[in-house]
Amino acid sequence: MVILVDQSNLPNDIYDIIFATEQQQIVARMLVKYMWENGGEIGKTEMGLFANNLHEGEEIFHESSKSPLDREERISYNKRQFYDRILTPMRGMGLIDYDLYKKTYKVSDKFNKLMIKLGLMWLREYEHKGKR
Repeated sequence: MVILVDQSNLPNDIYDIIFATEQQQIVARMLVKYMWENGGEIGKTEMGLFANNLHEGEEIFHESSKSPLDREERISYNKRQFYDRILTPMRGMGLIDYDLYKKTYKVSDKFNKLMIKLGLMWLREYEHKGKR
């Protein structure tokens, strides 16, 4: 996945940086919230149920910045697209980790470690001043 970042126009929300569409941002935010509500870790079955509920339009989203008087919104998102455009990129970037032995998904801090590693790679390049 490619993340294009403009340091002069950096959004305050990580989901705005990572995902291209507002619907993807909402679904990713809902997934992470769901995972935190379940101790930060869910099994394959729970992930499948979450994806099915999204596919069938049964998941309810209530934006936290809106007034409590606003209506809740039902979100519908294709199950295959959920795995291809939300879960797989989040796993690839290290936002979510999958344990093969326990067969669970877990919210992870590997994304932060990856960004630090990228920063260090750039520092090494900067120090060499293009002499490689």
